[in-house]
Amino acid sequence: GDCANVCPVSVKSEFNEGMDERKATYRHFPQAIPSGYAIDKLGISPCKAACPTHISVQGYVALISAGKYREALKLIKQDNPFPSVCGRVCNHPCEEACMRGKVEQPIDIMHLKRFVADLDLNDETRYIPEVKEKKDKKVAVVGAGPAGLTAAYYLAAQGYGVDVFESLPVAGGWLAVGIPEYRLPKAVLKAEIRVIEDLGVKIHLNTSVGKDIPLDKLRNDYDALFIGCGTVLSSKLDIPGEEMQGVMHGVDYLRRVNLGENVFLGDRVAVVGGGNVAMDAVRTAVRTGSKDVFVLYRRSRKEMPASPEEIEEALEEGINMEFQVAPVRIVGKDGKLTGIECLRMELGEPDASGRRRPVPIKGSEFIVECDAVIPAIGQAAELDFVTKESGIAINKWKNFDVDPVTFQTNVPGVFAGGDVVTGPATVVKAVFAGKEAAVSIDRYLKGEDLAAGRARDWTKDLADKGETSGIAKVMREKYPHLKPDSRKTTFEEVGIGFSEEAAVREANRCLACGICSECYQCVDVCIAGAVNHDDTFAEENIEVGAIIAAPGFEAFDAGLRGEYGFGTYANVVTSVQFERILSASGPYFGHVQRLSDGKEPRKIAFIQCVGSRDTSCDNSWCSSVCCMYATKEAIIGKEHAKNLEPTIFYMDIRAHGKDFDRFVNRAKDEYGIRYIRSMPSTIKELQQSKNLLIQYVREDGSLVEEEFEMVVLSVGLTPPKEAAGLSRALGIDLQEHGFCKTTLENPVQTSREGVFVCGAFGGPKDIPETVMEASGAAACAQGLLASRRGTMTCEADLPLENDIRGIGPRTGVFV
Repeated sequence: GDCANVCPVSVKSEFNEGMDERKATYRHFPQAIPSGYAIDKLGISPCKAACPTHISVQGYVALISAGKYREALKLIKQDNPFPSVCGRVCNHPCEEACMRGKVEQPIDIMHLKRFVADLDLNDETRYIPEVKEKKDKKVAVVGAGPAGLTAAYYLAAQGYGVDVFESLPVAGGWLAVGIPEYRLPKAVLKAEIRVIEDLGVKIHLNTSVGKDIPLDKLRNDYDALFIGCGTVLSSKLDIPGEEMQGVMHGVDYLRRVNLGENVFLGDRVAVVGGGNVAMDAVRTAVRTGSKDVFVLYRRSRKEMPASPEEIEEALEEGINMEFQVAPVRIVGKDGKLTGIECLRMELGEPDASGRRRPVPIKGSEFIVECDAVIPAIGQAAELDFVTKESGIAINKWKNFDVDPVTFQTNVPGVFAGGDVVTGPATVVKAVFAGKEAAVSIDRYLKGEDLAAGRARDWTKDLADKGETSGIAKVMREKYPHLKPDSRKTTFEEVGIGFSEEAAVREANRCLACGICSECYQCVDVCIAGAVNHDDTFAEENIEVGAIIAAPGFEAFDAGLRGEYGFGTYANVVTSVQFERILSASGPYFGHVQRLSDGKEPRKIAFIQCVGSRDTSCDNSWCSSVCCMYATKEAIIGKEHAKNLEPTIFYMDIRAHGKDFDRFVNRAKDEYGIRYIRSMPSTIKELQQSKNLLIQYVREDGSLVEEEFEMVVLSVGLTPPKEAAGLSRALGIDLQEHGFCKTTLENPVQTSREGVFVCGAFGGPKDIPETVMEASGAAACAQGLLASRRGTMTCEADLPLENDIRGIGPRTGVFV
């Protein structure tokens, strides 16, 4: 049971009819057969499928909700070595997929990641993964950005020697020189890189591959090569005047500021573009002293590719944005710009990106006066170090062509990933590329198939939470920020971070879409190694000579009888729920209590024939067992709570046979259970006490109103949900009510020879009749198989016995 003890996910217990909770790893009760534990998995959580690195998002959110912060960090780092970084600058597609967003707002997954990562940053004992046995092979990595460092992290953890070559004076790539410190503090980035170095990775700064060290030398000196040098060149506007003094491209501007230069461009600065680089540039310009900074973007705000948070924070800081304008030339005097000429645009049909294409409006030119222009419209890779002699293929977009699964280039042993393959993308996509490339390099160095078993459709087998309208709304925790007026004059980090209490509250909003969160805590504690989360469904064909169908029944959904208030009134329960209340293994360990306040009720009403003998819900049949189980539950209730006063409302009592008659008479005479021949039509709840008011008509025609503290609805038996599918699969007929079709002469024979039925699938019946039918069905099946009896048995191969005659007695102790 250790697996259930460590499981952080709790869901409503079906066995106890939703009256208490069980874990995702569970056993219904100690005496359950089979006695093994099961793991409830509905499929892949939408958040995990949406995350480019496919982290078990639900897993670490569940661990945070349980206060297991170190375990949450360990889980994240199985797929992403930069949780503090991604907890600040990720574009968080997981949140777009979050089912909680259909209720009110998605879970703040990104900042929960930051919460656990920052705890680790400040811990005296940082989490560093265990390094496997050291290997004698070495890997070279070009570029110390997120892709390169991720590949280095996972390769070092596998025991390989890794050298990273970086042309910049700092490690981190775009994380270090592209993202401003108010979004990603340098100390945070350095701390996460330090863990990678602690694994044994050597980072060589100020070392430009191609200039300081030839690419061919790396290929010759190392057993494998990964290239993750990013996109370090700014895309040009390609308009007249772009070479003028006062034009500084976004990549260059951010690099200079982040490397510590004091760059002041003037009081009035225009930033051209709508992506995150443009937002970073415009907000940085405000912080370096420019007074009037604004954005020029050729589409509308709706089409801006920048993250909504970045746009909102820029607007909060007083930055103006001019939409549907495009620059056509830089204007200036004596080689220095004085402004930028723009053309107004209107939006046409969507282009290849899915955004509406900007169309110029003739004659709409205008000039915007400014001191500087920062173009931030795109980036490109610098691949001058890749010579033709290397044979590494570069495509028409000046990026590497790689296998989409293995990230290997056309040259064996040379891999590439990140922006140098995709073009400018996100940090988390670069991390994914580095992680997958590390897997490929490991396989390559072991001589294994690089692609085997890796291609996966993450849109398949998604967990479906179903209808969300009944889920209670719990608003998203407000993420604390510095106030705009104070933050725009400093590079101090804008986001403050969750407190522990806020993080746990936010994590508890998770709907547990997949039920099992794949946190893998059960794997860690299972001594037998019995838990395999990668196990898949398998179909097996078994040849049989007979089939016995015994899928049972479904209890009638009492919610369909809305006048009784089930699901609305807390103290209206079904007879199945009341049975669990009475059970020692139930939610209240056999103590009779109300759901609303936990108090022991005195007056309980049983209403019979709910979903039976009722043409209003198309259930015209009698369910056969309700009269007796209501009587039995009333008696057991009296035995558990001596002051209980049960009342059973009925149309008539199905108690044929002397023993059943005696049982009902005992209930009346010995236990004082009251039977009233009447069918209440409605139940009303009293607001303060949550007691229930029942109106009913006596046999003499008088109208009575009586108050009860609890109501039990004796629900009928209906065909199992899978009846239609089972009918098609087995080729058997169903009768008009949906039960299996049989005959009075042979109640265990279906419409197909060799297929038999027993129990409530053939129609409602009690336990004695069910046992009798089961024996009959077994006998019929044996009759068919009699000629084959003994043909599939084999003799037991027992070991030779030792002759212990004459040997003195010995004692064996088994521990």
